[in-house]
Order: sequence, then structure tokens, then C-alpha cells
Amino acid sequence: MVLPNFSILEEKLGTSFVNKDLFKQAFTHRSYINENKHNVFDHNERLEFLGDAVLELAATSFLFKTYPKRNEGELTAFRAALVNTNTLSQVALSLGFNDFLLLSKGESKDTGRARQYILADTFEAVIGAIYLDQGYDAAYSFVETNLLSLTEEIVTSGSWVDAKSAFQEKSQEILSTTPVYETVQEEGPDHNKHFTVAVKIKDETIALGKGKSKQEAEQEAARNGLQKKGWLPQ
Repeated sequence: MVLPNFSILEEKLGTSFVNKDLFKQAFTHRSYINENKHNVFDHNERLEFLGDAVLELAATSFLFKTYPKRNEGELTAFRAALVNTNTLSQVALSLGFNDFLLLSKGESKDTGRARQYILADTFEAVIGAIYLDQGYDAAYSFVETNLLSLTEEIVTSGSWVDAKSAFQEKSQEILSTTPVYETVQEEGPDHNKHFTVAVKIKDETIALGKGKSKQEAEQEAARNGLQKKGWLPQ
């Protein structure tokens, strides 16, 4: 397989890797390695693990400094809205990451939620690669330019609002009952699990949600539940 020209993406991102293979590794899905045993670099899961931690520190530091009057709960909600699968995958897509993913033939045909996970994971892996290759300041600059710039939009639009709390309030107000969340599926290895969660009211499944953690999946299930029940704020 002919690899994409990663120098084009480096130029677009305004970065220059000393270790070019590290950059390519950030885009390498495990499935690609399975079909290309003689590949000179590994898949991106370790880089994703590192990048996730760097991203959390960068986002937390930025929010702490930017919103000095916001409380811990609000800052946590802002961060969750910034670093969830939906936001990260949208940013990765806008940066053109989809054209550089190294996937198996089967995986390359998948779209929808499966591709969102891959794009979000790749975004975190790129952060990890930049951190290893150029240090924290360069990684922070990448995150600030491409992700943290969305913070004000997220805050003003209210998309950070805790969907679980909103769904519970509506359920108690209208139906006099408290919703229950049930994990219906877990996929992937321990370090990279994907969860599917159902939100139920009186044993009736209202909506499903997916995420890289149970909390993220519950939030998506609650958002989908609000939409399905017509309980979204007007």
C-alpha cells in the first residue's frame, strides 16, 4: 500500500516532526498492522493513551485560567464537552485526518460512529506524538489552536449543559419518576473500551448512547432521550 504524503498534513498543521515515523504511527490503526505485518512502525494506541492525558491537562489548564469565576462543576462540564468523541472527531475531520488514516480494507469501509471513534482516537494520538517529538508547549499549542478555540462557542451555546441532569429533572417533573441507566454493551480492550448505554424510564428503553466511557455514553443517551421525548429547551 502506498502511504499518504504526510508532509502535506504537517504543513497544514504548521508542524514539522523530527521523527516522521512517529507522526505516521499516530494515524495507524491496529487493523492496518494486522494486514501489514512488516510495517516499520506500531499502531497508535500507546500514543492515544499518552495524548489523552496531555489533552486533559491542556484543557484543564486553559479552562482554569480562562474562567476564573466558574466553579469546579462547570469547568468539568466544559472540559467534557470539549474532549468528547463528537467534538474530537469533528475537529479531526475538519483537519483532513480522514484522508491519512491507515486502516485495514474492512475498517476503511466503516463509517458513522465507528469512524468517529477512530478519528477521535487519532486526534489524541497526534497530540501524544507531538508531545514526544517536540514537547508539551508544542502539544499545548496544537490543542489550543485546533480545539480550545471552540470553547467560547461551546459555553455560549449551552452544549456543555449536563444532559443527564436535564433529563432527570424533566422525567421527575413530567412523569414523577427517575430514569435509570444500563450498560448494554462493552467493546474493545481494557485500555480502549467503547460503551453502549440505555436510558430507561419504568423499564422502557427511551434512547441509547455510545462513548469511550460509561459517563460519556450516559450523557449521549440522555441527550438522545431529551430529543426523543421532545424535552429539549426551546
